[in-house]
Amino acid sequence: MLQRTSVVNHLKVETLSFSSILEIGDSTFTQGFSRAIAVQREEEAFFGYEADFKSYPAFQIPIPFSPITENISMHSQQLNPITKVQNIDVIGVSASSILQIGSAKHISMEARVDHIRHLLTDHSDEK
Repeated sequence: MLQRTSVVNHLKVETLSFSSILEIGDSTFTQGFSRAIAVQREEEAFFGYEADFKSYPAFQIPIPFSPITENISMHSQQLNPITKVQNIDVIGVSASSILQIGSAKHISMEARVDHIRHLLTDHSDEK
């Protein structure tokens, strides 16, 4: 992993939630995972069985990862091994997100959200 020092004079984060990570320092492996079912209804009702993730294909389908087949040759030279930042001001970090100050070797993030709308039957043409 590249050796670099990160310097931040001031960090302000309002909200950190739902499988999010605030990492200060270096990491070798970071994995974030979040899933949610968002049900919107015109009529207020909750039946109690909407959140069974196994019932929704969006959470069962494997994510296709294409293998990297190209040969990659890289040479890097650290002329200035320091990253300096005066201020970082973040409103929110949410849903399997990461805010990291430092170096990372491997990062894997996954967020799956299924939005469902239950609308009332349209009776506008009935009189």
